[in-house]
Amino acid sequence: MADLDSKSFEKYSISVALKDGSSLHLRPILMSDEERLLALFSRMSKQTIYLRFHHVLTHMSREEARRFCTVDYEDTFALVGTLGEGSEERIIAVGRYARQPGANRAQIAFEVEDKYQGLGIGTHLLDQLAYIARDKGINTFEAEVLAENKDMMNVLINSGFNMQRQYQGTTYVGLLDLAPTDVVEQKSFEREKFTSIASLRAFLNPKSVAVIGASRRPNTIGNFVFRNLIQQDFKGVVYPVNPNAEVVAAIKAYPSILDIPGDIDLAIIVVPADKVQQVVEESAHKGARGVVVLSSGFADIGGEGLDRQNKLLTTIRSYGMRMLGPNCMGMMNTNPEVNLNATFANIVPPHGNIAFATQSGVLGSAILMYATSLNIGLSTFVSIGNRADISSNELLQYWEDDPDTDVVLLYLESFGNPRKFTRIARSITAKKPVVSLTGNRGNVQKRTITSHTGAMATDQAATEALYKQAGILRADTLEDMFDTGSLLANQPLPQGNRVAIISNAGGPALLTAEACKSRGLEIPPLSDGLASRLKTFLPSRANILNPLDMSPEVSTDQYEQTLKLMLKDTGLDMVVVIFIQPIPRLSEEFAAVIREVAPLYREAGKPLVTSILGIRGAGISLGPQERRVVPSFAFPESTAGALARAVEFSQRLKRPSGKIPEFPDIDRDRADRIISSAIEKSGKRQVWLDAGSILGLFESYGIKFVTLKIARTPEEATVAAKEIGCPVAVKILSPSITQKTEVEGVILDCRSGDEVRKAFTRIKENLQGIGKSAEMEGVIVQKMVQGGVEVIVGVTQHPAFGPLVMFGLGGVYVELFQDVIFNIHPLTDIDAHEMIKSVKAYQLLEGWRGSKRADIPAIEDLLLRISAMAENHPQILEMDLNPVKVLPEGQFYLVVDGRILVSKEQE
Repeated sequence: MADLDSKSFEKYSISVALKDGSSLHLRPILMSDEERLLALFSRMSKQTIYLRFHHVLTHMSREEARRFCTVDYEDTFALVGTLGEGSEERIIAVGRYARQPGANRAQIAFEVEDKYQGLGIGTHLLDQLAYIARDKGINTFEAEVLAENKDMMNVLINSGFNMQRQYQGTTYVGLLDLAPTDVVEQKSFEREKFTSIASLRAFLNPKSVAVIGASRRPNTIGNFVFRNLIQQDFKGVVYPVNPNAEVVAAIKAYPSILDIPGDIDLAIIVVPADKVQQVVEESAHKGARGVVVLSSGFADIGGEGLDRQNKLLTTIRSYGMRMLGPNCMGMMNTNPEVNLNATFANIVPPHGNIAFATQSGVLGSAILMYATSLNIGLSTFVSIGNRADISSNELLQYWEDDPDTDVVLLYLESFGNPRKFTRIARSITAKKPVVSLTGNRGNVQKRTITSHTGAMATDQAATEALYKQAGILRADTLEDMFDTGSLLANQPLPQGNRVAIISNAGGPALLTAEACKSRGLEIPPLSDGLASRLKTFLPSRANILNPLDMSPEVSTDQYEQTLKLMLKDTGLDMVVVIFIQPIPRLSEEFAAVIREVAPLYREAGKPLVTSILGIRGAGISLGPQERRVVPSFAFPESTAGALARAVEFSQRLKRPSGKIPEFPDIDRDRADRIISSAIEKSGKRQVWLDAGSILGLFESYGIKFVTLKIARTPEEATVAAKEIGCPVAVKILSPSITQKTEVEGVILDCRSGDEVRKAFTRIKENLQGIGKSAEMEGVIVQKMVQGGVEVIVGVTQHPAFGPLVMFGLGGVYVELFQDVIFNIHPLTDIDAHEMIKSVKAYQLLEGWRGSKRADIPAIEDLLLRISAMAENHPQILEMDLNPVKVLPEGQFYLVVDGRILVSKEQE
């Protein structure tokens, strides 16, 4: 029997992370695995063999091994878990299924080599086999497990699949429903998080480090990295590897990592790109759990470099290791019990509670300098470089439960798997704030865009949608990111958006107030009681308003009294203290006041920030034993931006998660037939659905469309108008002309049969004038919809982010005004509600200047049904529903025009 074709082999192969932080390669079994399977059997204990085969086997014949390697990859399938590559590849685990004749049920069996049991390999085999089985039309697994095999029973029970079991003699028979439920997904997510955390310990808390390429020559990367590890007082063991030196920095060097006498957790590689492969293989043979490749010359240069990186990654995964980089600057952990500086940067920020990850190595050095100059403390710093293996996803999972980290900052240039990133980010942002800056805001399109939705789905719009749904705070600049990070790391979250501003100068206070209002923050009037008490002790020139201008004569004692009064005012959520320093001595006294009141504010849960105009700094330290500070900002815009993001995060924590509704009235099978038929009839890879297909698709999903009829001749159009009832709209029917208004192919408000006939003729003449009359197949006659608010609903397949759902102000000027918002699919009910409220056109829906309130729940329902359609039919590439007329409350909506582009397969 032939082996699996290369495309399917790659599809069903996967690298998985294990509980000890290592990784394992799962792939389909091959006929050539016979010797490796015999070797696995020879290494398995009698007990393991008994539990697998339910009787004692002392020998496996070559014929039996050949039979076990023989599968048809359809009704019978086997996966093997392998370590090593080439002649050194060995099988350490096998999982298989065999379909029962004529049924959608299959029998499963697993075996794992003794020394690798307990690492989660059986669970990974089950998950991957279930994915393959569903692909082959199998919906149930049956497992016969000896009652004493508690480990295997736990694998089945903890898989998340719905399971029925019964006891038969000495054996349990379990039936697993392979439907991918929310429980299955959550269990998989939890396992992935656990293994990610385990794998990153080798990088952020290693016990032994080898620097391969450690150099004695000053001003070289190999010299910087090794000396940084030593000078930072790293708590583990460091070994320099240099075949041309006996000693590096007074420490004995070794020609190869293989010559090091002790075990190695982490190998840091600083050698030319063409030497990295050999060094990684040697590190694998040494048993290193992780490697950091600082060298460039891989995917960062494309072509040959990309091939070099792919080969390197194959080796990494084959030997169960993890890799940071290539083309990165390493990582730091400032925890005093670790003190790891495995970078070539000679600047180490103070120990703090902010974690930072960057894709850019060059920017990483600048970030460390910036953080250090502002005295902003970091818990950990990681440069992920080309992120061939370890990415920001694993780092977020690690930092979610890291006790040293309260805030995460990210600089990203791209996303690997946006849907996975969103799920992981949602998990951490439910506990800790994540602030991100993206380096690529261009509008990179991978195909021709011919819909309004696709044209407006820029990379920036997609990133905004992803961040919104993931709960990530987006910064516009590095300064914004650090300002926000410093505030969130040092102050409690605001309970509302009401800001009090106090200052000894009017101008800066007014500027700060305007900046706050422009960011959606409220500057409420001071309460009568607070204003009365302030008047009793502030200078006579003080302006008792909000912002509170206390005049240049104000003393530091009066500052303190004012701050203590505002602390007790329940009508204020945040306080900004602005200070213009007339002489240095007063600045020191002002800082003393802040130190006095700051702990009171923190205890009360009310943020306190300062602005010493024109002077940047991380803030006012609260003492040598206190890590936290009171953040200080140089300019009003910085103050307002940081406060606004803190409010945004606080509000997101209170936001309900929402649900993805199910629609029992959807006819998914009918919709599938409509799409498949249209593609097949066209004979093309992509096709715009005709009016009849669109109408059928909408009927399948319970989407309300305006009454219409298709007419091929003027006479048919007249009859159609009479049946529908005038007034009607007449629109061109054409498989190739998608922008009807651009060819003058739409005539509205035809009030008689004669006008309809003339409209048909006029449209045809318009097309003749531009040489496109042959593209006209007739017209669509539609009932005119009176009143309502015009909106647009759309879907587009973004090349990086997948399906995006759009909502906004509709009509012919949609691209001019661009009052739209995107969300990454799938939508929850909360997502749909917030999308509608977030556009300016929402005021029209609420009832503008006496008009009736529109049926907002109905349009929410439409968004959710469109999201379900995008989920069920990935063949949909682009969709515009424009306009959709949202009618008054209780009257629903009507889709007036729709365009849908479908494809044989998603691009």
